[in-house]
Amino acid sequence: MRAPDIDGGDVSRPGAVAYAAEWARAVRRIGFVPLTAAETERLLVPLTERLGEALLAPTFSARPAEEVGRALVQAHLTEPGVLDWSVQALGDRFLQWVLPGRAESPELRERVALLQGAFAAGFARALRDRVFSQQERISRSAWQARDTVEQALRDSEARFRAVFTGAVIGIGIAGVDGQIIEVNQSFADMLGYTVAEMRRMNVSALAYADDAAGMWELYQELIEGKRDSARVEKRYYRKDGSVVWTDLAVSLIRHDDGRPRFTVAMVEDITERYELQQRLRFQALHDPLTGLPNRTLFFETLGTVFDGAGDDQRVGLCFIDLDGFKAINDSLGHDLGDRLLKVIARRLSDCVAGRGHLVARMGGDEFVILVDSDGGIDDAVEAAELALAAVSAPVHVADQQLAVSASIGIVECPAAETSVGDLMKAADTTLYWAKAEGRGRWAVYDPERSAADIARSALAANLPAALDRDEFVLHYQPIVSLLDGTMVAVEALVRWQHPELGLIGPDRFIGLAEETGLIVRLGAWVLRQACRDAESWRRAYPETSLVVSVNLAARQADDPAIVETVAEALQHTGLPAELLQLELTESAVMGSAGEPLRTLHQLADLGLRLAIDDFGTGYSNLAYLRRLPIHCVKLAGPFVEGIKGDGGDAVADHRDERIVDALVRLAHALELSVTAEAVETEVQAERLRALRCDTGQGRLFGAPMPADGIRARLGG
Repeated sequence: MRAPDIDGGDVSRPGAVAYAAEWARAVRRIGFVPLTAAETERLLVPLTERLGEALLAPTFSARPAEEVGRALVQAHLTEPGVLDWSVQALGDRFLQWVLPGRAESPELRERVALLQGAFAAGFARALRDRVFSQQERISRSAWQARDTVEQALRDSEARFRAVFTGAVIGIGIAGVDGQIIEVNQSFADMLGYTVAEMRRMNVSALAYADDAAGMWELYQELIEGKRDSARVEKRYYRKDGSVVWTDLAVSLIRHDDGRPRFTVAMVEDITERYELQQRLRFQALHDPLTGLPNRTLFFETLGTVFDGAGDDQRVGLCFIDLDGFKAINDSLGHDLGDRLLKVIARRLSDCVAGRGHLVARMGGDEFVILVDSDGGIDDAVEAAELALAAVSAPVHVADQQLAVSASIGIVECPAAETSVGDLMKAADTTLYWAKAEGRGRWAVYDPERSAADIARSALAANLPAALDRDEFVLHYQPIVSLLDGTMVAVEALVRWQHPELGLIGPDRFIGLAEETGLIVRLGAWVLRQACRDAESWRRAYPETSLVVSVNLAARQADDPAIVETVAEALQHTGLPAELLQLELTESAVMGSAGEPLRTLHQLADLGLRLAIDDFGTGYSNLAYLRRLPIHCVKLAGPFVEGIKGDGGDAVADHRDERIVDALVRLAHALELSVTAEAVETEVQAERLRALRCDTGQGRLFGAPMPADGIRARLGG
């Protein structure tokens, strides 16, 4: 054999000491050691260094390893596991600790293999020599007692055999052709065979259909000499057909020239540990209350679907939320709520059983059905309807009968066009739509509607910054006297001059401002700007008494600081209070009581005018209306639009005209002036004039225009 190309170097003293300490601990852990821990370590340090020096010797000899093996026996370290641990540890672990940085050297690995064999041989020969020595001493003492000599020989042979047979884990030796040469009793017992039966078997007979991927490839590399060891978790069939899980470690034993000779397998039964791991995994992936898969397992499954999806693969999802479950929890207690969830979970699982759908609990009262089908949206809708039917059946819990419903968001689309995150976001959005439309129903995801919602959310998010950047402007629509056509007032209408979308009407952002609470800030800005513009017109044309009418949202009217806000606007701009009119919706005014009612009186005490907008659309209490400090009512546009005068529907036209007549008479009876909105034609204006309506507003008299347009009209 050629000498390996070793470039010299020294053994790492710290590494040798650390390796010897680990070796000493392993030896003491394996069995009885007739030395203290310190004595054992002191014994093994020079032995470790000697092995390292042998590896690095320019002219290699395996003899030092044989001498180290003999030294262990001489130190009485002869427990069965000592040889096994020492031989295995003399591989990668020894190189990494004692010769750091050189563990990948092929020459060193070849020497290690030879040292392993020499070490085992030295150990065995020393043990054999020890036996022979004992036999010799016994022979010399034969005159004392032949029986004693024979018994001592048998005991010695038993100790030698204990290295193999006494191990509590299974040990098997097989040739490179796979034929089993020897097994110990532990291995045979583990698989339910006798030792003799296993000696007649080939390793291939122990194969399991679902062995870990690549396991047999590893074994093939082992017997071909491409690797020295392999370790996997593997299942075996017992003789009775049952399955045992094992931790299998296989090592290759080579001839002196390095050729594979046979393999040694050490097998530990880990069935109980494996079953415990499986139970723990089940608990980690399933909801403890309902037993359904939890969100972790759901997302794992969904991710697998997306990872393996082809170009035409579709994915369907039903996102389920129970309606009013919080009320049940709060009123009847969480224990009853939990029992209800168990019933619902079982029903949801049963209703799609056999269809291959995954039902999971996402948390709280939310569930999800992952639709496994190629039927497109129809299968997803079918699953949703089955779920709604299952949930809606009366539920008997304890002595309570509960009526439960659910809302479901459905998403179904090609997997290639979405992602897990986008799919769940769409499902959540669609569930919100179903909730908004009422209980006990489903909704299907609509990309266009979602885009509109996203755009609406973006506007809502940009509202505060837009107000800070002065992106809002006011337009004013004239209000004219129906008697002589003169402009007596204007209504301030806010617009958003969006830097990207252009001029946006109030219908797109006022509702958002009310939802977010920004309407109070925005309304205060509108009030100040309207008063500022009105005061500039008054100073430019002092002979006019143009009233500016500003809408007051319900949240503004409820704001405790509204009176102070209005007073400050009048004071800072100098606008006379009688030239300011605040418009409130009829529903807001009719709902005023207590503090809001006092607020209206405080506003009226400032000297300004108050008007009811959209009059006739609410449920007015006339006695209550009479108590309010109101000066004007504005007829709702639909009533005025009904007076078409185009001959289309004379009966409906006459009915709308009578309604307007009644409203005008009612307002005049309460000593209120009347403004008609949405006046579009001369016919409408003439009829309103005949009904003694005071003022009109609409396209006929002028579209909303900037403040400069009103100034120009006053000057004309």
